[in-house]
Amino acid sequence: MSHDPTVNAGDIARLAGVGRAAVSNWRRRHDDFPQPIDGTTSQPLFSLRQVEAWLRRYGKSYQVSTADRVWQRLKAAGDLRLAELVAQAGALLTGEDHSLEPDVAALVTEMAAELGPAAAYELLCERYLEAHSRQLSVTRGDLAALMVRLAGATTGTVLDPACGVGTLLLAASPSRALGQELSETSAAISAARLALTGVPARVVAGDSLRRDGFPDEQADAVVCEPPFGERSWGHEELTADTRWEYGLPPRGEPELAWVQHCLARVRPGGSVAVVMPPAAASRKAGRRIRANLLRAGAIRAVVNVGASDLWILRRPLQGERPPSEIALVEAGPDLAEVSLDGPGVRIIDLLTDDVDLTPALHQRRDDLGRLFAETRERFLAVAASPPDLKVLDQPAGHATTTVGDLSRAGLLTILQAPARMVLNGGEVPVLTGDDMLHGAAPSGRADAGQELVMVEPGDVVASYSSVRVVGFSGVALGPHLTLYRPDPARLDPDFLAGFLRAAGSSRPTAGSSRFDARRTRLPRLPLADQREYGRSFRSLVLLEATLRESAALGQSLIRLGFEGLADGHLLPSPESPATP
Repeated sequence: MSHDPTVNAGDIARLAGVGRAAVSNWRRRHDDFPQPIDGTTSQPLFSLRQVEAWLRRYGKSYQVSTADRVWQRLKAAGDLRLAELVAQAGALLTGEDHSLEPDVAALVTEMAAELGPAAAYELLCERYLEAHSRQLSVTRGDLAALMVRLAGATTGTVLDPACGVGTLLLAASPSRALGQELSETSAAISAARLALTGVPARVVAGDSLRRDGFPDEQADAVVCEPPFGERSWGHEELTADTRWEYGLPPRGEPELAWVQHCLARVRPGGSVAVVMPPAAASRKAGRRIRANLLRAGAIRAVVNVGASDLWILRRPLQGERPPSEIALVEAGPDLAEVSLDGPGVRIIDLLTDDVDLTPALHQRRDDLGRLFAETRERFLAVAASPPDLKVLDQPAGHATTTVGDLSRAGLLTILQAPARMVLNGGEVPVLTGDDMLHGAAPSGRADAGQELVMVEPGDVVASYSSVRVVGFSGVALGPHLTLYRPDPARLDPDFLAGFLRAAGSSRPTAGSSRFDARRTRLPRLPLADQREYGRSFRSLVLLEATLRESAALGQSLIRLGFEGLADGHLLPSPESPATP
């Protein structure tokens, strides 16, 4: 562990007790601010020693806490060993055998003495999850709370067969926790977190579908967010498995294997909450299993929570009469308000050829009036003003450069998506040309085995018809798209995107001559002036998005108004007479 410890902008801000904006200002205004030694253009890493020397030289107060020193020592070993070292720190704090170097172990012990063992380890885990947010899938807090509430997973024995680093089991805080996780290091971290918070637990490493760690257990509740789209889940070797009470899961339906595994490990009458991809509610290959779950009364609700569905199940008691309805719910932004007590959908109406459990398809007409009122409020709340731009008699005279020159000077990296991409529903989200055109979230899916170009926050993505500054990561660039990655210390992304879009809007029509984005001209301006332009361009983009949202809400409002007036759920208001 002799590598020079590194810090990112957030770490520097914590050390100096300032906001991240202050760190950005130091980098822009001071030529002698340390240059990045690692990381990426959007997430640079700096030498901790160089940063400390610079802060001392400028008389800026800073404090390296024991927690910061522990984290920097662990992180200095590199990303490949970070999970292992965090697990070893957990073993030390729980009194298990560990392999930490003596000086690092001493620092961890000192940190635990200052903060308490549980708080100290949670801080290390929080930093670890932040550093590896792209590689780790962690159930978000509001969804975890909803799963625990709907499954009643607060007492007795609770199992999570894909427990990751223990997020769901910690949210449940049950009388006894059981967890299984494929990754040995994640299983060790999960076990340490549960032990340090006082939850009696047993966590094992291994594949829950192939090598079930708890074949003889019957938990009081099961909560699980399994991996999506895992085609090699063991279909061939598990054909005769006794867990498939509702039917052998097809090879392309691994999530239905997880659902039945969870039901097999909960006691009769016990509840299960499983996060599922929305497509699992309607794919043809899984309709027989969905029908069997419905007929047996095993599935009680499907709640759409945005990009995922939450399935609530209950293992039937012997001789119990199945319910006649299930809840199909579209959750709002506040998951704490989700309730399953409203009117349900008749199971007999769902047992069609498709057995489609998609909540949006079964919105009850009883909710039509409420939907009209909510849509009206949202429509009235949507507003945006155009930027207040100065009008000049003559164009401002600025020296200019081109996108190609910026690339050659190192201010900009230009990447192109592979000419051929297979969008076959794999595990990696893909930003497509249609998504660009409609300002939508990534809708494509691709296998990770391809040579993909991954976007980072602050990247500028361009298609033939649109330009967009992205604010997300973990997404691949789709076919026929180009990525422009600016150096944020020298080139503002919104400034670049605005001029690319302006040039594209005046490009020749198809068939005349080819548009070359590298020849797009931009003014040579200091970063502060670029950001002024960027703010104005961003205001125009916001105005465009707001108008698009207003149009969509307006269409919904009109449809709901006609339907509501026609079927009696809405009446004309005497306070708002129709215009003659």
